Amino acid sequence: MTTFETIAKLIAETKDIDAATIKPESTFADMGLDSLDVAELVMNMEDELGVTIEISPALKTIQDVAALVDEQKK
Repeated sequence: MTTFETIAKLIAETKDIDAATIKPESTFADMGLDSLDVAELVMNMEDELGVTIEISPALKTIQDVAALVDEQKK
């Protein structure tokens, strides 16, 4: 499973939506995630993926988050 697929699965579980509807260019706002949802999601991603994610305005899309995670895993 790719990093993007893992993140999409976590978002789908958090928001009870179909993971197939989540695209790399999707934003948190597109999926109806507010700041508390994002904070919870980031904690879940950190646990699942074994990385540290700094919440930043630069992380606009799901692909941005996946790229950050992949960079830390190198």
